[in-house]
Amino acid sequence: MAEFNNVHSVTEMPEGDDTKQSFHHRMFLEPQEKKRSMKALVVKQAKKTCSCTPAKVKDYVFSFFPVLQWLPKYKLREYLLGDIMSGVIVGVLLVPQSIAYSLLAGQEPIYGLYTSFFASIIYFIFGTSRHISVGIFGVICLMVGQVVDREVQRAGYDLEPAVLSHLTDTATYVNTTVSPVNQTLQKLLCDKSCYAITVGATMTFIAGVYQVAMGFFQVGFVSVYLSDSLLSGFVTGASFTILTSQAKYLLGLNIPRSSGVGSLITTWINIFRNIHKTNICDLITSFLCFLVLIPTKELNEHFKSKLKAPVPVELVVVVAATLASHFGKLRETYGSSIAGHIPTGFLPPCPPDWNLIPNVALDAIPIAIIGFAITVSLSEMFAKKHGYSVKANQEMYAIGFCNIIPSFFHCITTSAALAKTLVKESTGCRTQMSGMVTSLVILLVLLVIAPLFYSLQKCVLAVITIVNLRGALRKFKDLPKMWHLSRVDTVIWLVTMAASALISTEIGLLVGVCFSMLCVIFRTQRPEAPLLGWVAESETYESLSAYKNLQTKPGIMVFRFEAPLYYINKECFKSTLYKQTGVNPVWVKAAKKKAAKRMLREKEVSSGDNQTSISTDFVSEPLGFHTIVIDCCAVQFLDTAGIRTLKEVCKDYGEINVQVLLAQCNPSVRSSLIRGEFFKEGEDHLLFHSVHQAVDFALGAQGHSGTSAAK
Repeated sequence: MAEFNNVHSVTEMPEGDDTKQSFHHRMFLEPQEKKRSMKALVVKQAKKTCSCTPAKVKDYVFSFFPVLQWLPKYKLREYLLGDIMSGVIVGVLLVPQSIAYSLLAGQEPIYGLYTSFFASIIYFIFGTSRHISVGIFGVICLMVGQVVDREVQRAGYDLEPAVLSHLTDTATYVNTTVSPVNQTLQKLLCDKSCYAITVGATMTFIAGVYQVAMGFFQVGFVSVYLSDSLLSGFVTGASFTILTSQAKYLLGLNIPRSSGVGSLITTWINIFRNIHKTNICDLITSFLCFLVLIPTKELNEHFKSKLKAPVPVELVVVVAATLASHFGKLRETYGSSIAGHIPTGFLPPCPPDWNLIPNVALDAIPIAIIGFAITVSLSEMFAKKHGYSVKANQEMYAIGFCNIIPSFFHCITTSAALAKTLVKESTGCRTQMSGMVTSLVILLVLLVIAPLFYSLQKCVLAVITIVNLRGALRKFKDLPKMWHLSRVDTVIWLVTMAASALISTEIGLLVGVCFSMLCVIFRTQRPEAPLLGWVAESETYESLSAYKNLQTKPGIMVFRFEAPLYYINKECFKSTLYKQTGVNPVWVKAAKKKAAKRMLREKEVSSGDNQTSISTDFVSEPLGFHTIVIDCCAVQFLDTAGIRTLKEVCKDYGEINVQVLLAQCNPSVRSSLIRGEFFKEGEDHLLFHSVHQAVDFALGAQGHSGTSAAK
């Protein structure tokens, strides 16, 4: 059984003509026995998983359907008023946003309303957060819209009208055994909007399956690779793409939507090429909507502590613009683009197109990851703020089912949204009952009010979308503060933002993840490695480069390496140690050998005895220190290269009569050292539990050797 010693013997210290004994207390640490039987672990886990008792079934059902836990305990008098108020307000805000974001996803307005309706109901059943608002979200809609546009173009729906008409006329004469290019003839029974929602719903289904699978296999750890700075940069970069995609509606231009790498630049090139075709009516309408929306939104934020509820300015603008467009006959007179017919009621459920799954399966991965990462982070943030807990794994199930089930009802991908969640919280929300109220508001629109938005100009919806990007675009104001706090996080933000905007959203997310991981690797590759000094009248050692008035012990250097020691930074460890101590043992040994050879040659020439004594005097030249203490408190782990490096360092310094001691190694590092046979038999006393003990041991050992030499 292994025992770890700390110092450990009785030494004698010289003090004038007398000697003083210095006692170093021996510490014995007995490690815990670890059961490594894989068979036993598997059997234990299998019994735990497969056992079925009424209590366990009840716990499973209640954890899978959290509504069964909190709904029976619902405090009607205390919660109902706040839930109704917040639900109505969020519903009123969600109606125009759902219609606007539908255009962003390449869909008809009705499908955005469907999505918000079903998502609120399903999260009410499966969600564990009391405050987040789940529904249509701008960045997710952008990513869905890019895939929808690509698949619609592949299917041939973006052909010129004359060509499409010719294909329709000749379709009946084409032999069905002939494989049509891009499946154009097979899709003629479904028009462009029908095929677009088929693509969107199929991708929503796949994204939901991914999210549920992540919950089932408990791989929520994927979200840890999406840091706050990375997500913020991604959302800001995607906001530029959203703004760019909506700019053509502000100007009333009819240009194709660009997709793929560099779509932002391509879109702006197309806009400036067609700027002379700007619809003056749409431009004036957009300008007027900006004049109303931006100041009112700013006032809402400035006086949010005094207002019981934010002014629903978006709904007011939508109603006013619809009335102006209808009675002013803007479409007939000026050719303005309008929302068109929005049907009432619900379409019959329809399964996803299984043939499309291979085309969109890869695109659904970043959408699924972004969706659950935003949902889980918002859930945990508001749970911490209000003093309750959420289950991250259940949140993945909840957002997954918010995508799987609605995908059968012509819906697109959903996630939590920060802006609507903040409104929901600030207007008195206490539980997810407010989500049901929001669904009722949207249901009223779906059944009665939706057709009244027929004359609503698309430029108004574009303005609503762009105005809601203010929060993401304001992150630029926080850059100086972010730079002051962490330059690495700031660079990650800038790289992710630029890649998401200039390349594409999916590639930008991948670039951000890879770059942030490289930053972690680079920080461990060249970490801080200072020499330490003693804080007087204490047992503490701190960096000499960071603090003043620190003392050093004669003949002892204390070195701290602030990173794991592994194959990437092993050379950095050695070079930094040599630089800080000022002694490279390899060079010292080489110099000694060179000097010995030179002396030997001189001896052979002169054949005198004096030269031998000169050689001996040279070898005994002092180095200025006799011990190096390596503080390993910041070394989280060692790999085989790290163990080998420590062995080499100890061996090389030992050959020039410098002792190397290790201090403050954690249990993992100690275990690695023992398994790697770092210590020879009887040398485990070189491992210390504190720097102070190691220094005391070195002083005592040197004093003892000095006394022995004197005798």
